Amino acid sequence: MSEISVGVIGLGNRGSSLLESMMACPECRITAVSDLYEDRRKKGIDIVVQHGGKAPKEYANWMDLVHDDDVKVVVIVCDWEMHIPMAIEAMKAHKIVASEVAGAYSIDDCWKLVDTYEETKTPIMLLENCCFDEFELLTTSLVRHGLLGDILYAHGCYGHDLRGEITGGNVNRHYRLRNYEHRNAENYPTHELGPIAKILDINHGNRFMRLASNGTRPGVGLEAFVKDSRCIDSTLAGQKFAQSDIVSTTLVTEKQQVVTIRLDTSLPRFYAREFTIRGTKGLAQGDQNLVCLDGVRLDTSLPRFYAREFTIRGTKGLAQGDQNLVCLDGSIPEIYETNHFYEKELNNANAYKERYQCDVWKNMTPEQRKLGHGGMDYIEFRVLFDCILKGKPLPIDVYDMATWMAITPLSTLSMEKGGVPVEFPDFTRGKYRERESQDVVELPK
Repeated sequence: MSEISVGVIGLGNRGSSLLESMMACPECRITAVSDLYEDRRKKGIDIVVQHGGKAPKEYANWMDLVHDDDVKVVVIVCDWEMHIPMAIEAMKAHKIVASEVAGAYSIDDCWKLVDTYEETKTPIMLLENCCFDEFELLTTSLVRHGLLGDILYAHGCYGHDLRGEITGGNVNRHYRLRNYEHRNAENYPTHELGPIAKILDINHGNRFMRLASNGTRPGVGLEAFVKDSRCIDSTLAGQKFAQSDIVSTTLVTEKQQVVTIRLDTSLPRFYAREFTIRGTKGLAQGDQNLVCLDGVRLDTSLPRFYAREFTIRGTKGLAQGDQNLVCLDGSIPEIYETNHFYEKELNNANAYKERYQCDVWKNMTPEQRKLGHGGMDYIEFRVLFDCILKGKPLPIDVYDMATWMAITPLSTLSMEKGGVPVEFPDFTRGKYRERESQDVVELPK
């Protein structure tokens, strides 16, 4: 079998892990490694030798590796800022490029990458591993065989609690820290977007037309975490972060499909990518390892099971209604197979009911629970009638109604304008500043 001589730039945790994967391929010969840090270079060399390879050459300067005649393929696994510059240099040196994932820093950089390829014709591949995942490929096959029908919607998320990794950046020499300190972006989109883009044939008869992003108030989760004893870098006390904890992005394709993705890496959570494909004949959801095909009872115009996906996220935890799940910071296991997480954690919210559930639900009879939607219609009307009889303000008032319903025409206006943000009216005419919070029922103190 012919050998492929490979040079690897970047030998941190990800680079070391990829070395082991590459060494498991009989055709791969690691001929050179590069990293700024000597201990990482030594670790990389040790991995190659331990897996039966010859000790590769080592370079502190990545340019030396790129121009090594004994390197035919350059694998880039370093800090995000250098992915494109390194790829461009390697292509100019006529070395095949395999680059780990990252977000670009400018559109101009993306054009330079394209221009360099077109000038040199040097092959280059983005190492988006999620495109090769079992469920994503199964779903791709279902789509290609027409089982899910006409695909109209897709969703994905990079949901990963990285607060420890980010705030450990100075100690562990990790690039994420400076990015979260100084940038606010959907900074890691390809895990969720890559498999979706392949299914939607982006750049192969289809393309993205519009993108709109929104982020939560920057820095809240990380600025809280640096005060926590779990933060290993005391020098970060008082540090401000530019990055939003949640960045939500909507993309629209030429075929009028809608894709939503979310960056979600600096609030307490379990790992999930939320890979979802929706079509006229069914749906696929990766985290639940779930495929639903048309022919079962349906509650909407597209095939699906009933769900409201009620979710609340905060700096100390999260609550998810459909999973009856409460996760508090410090007690969330990191389980990458999310369906196994659900098997272990599903319904754990029951433990919180005695202390935190409101009386109207605690006191519900079995008969009342059989009323509309599990009893919530019943509670709604009890509250309504109670307010009327006692002269109390209605808990969902005209301002709420106007605001919530206004979303529909505003969404139309936004779409007509190509997806740009549109101004939302203040139906309270400024009174919202003085209006106190009002829950729909009395909650435990």
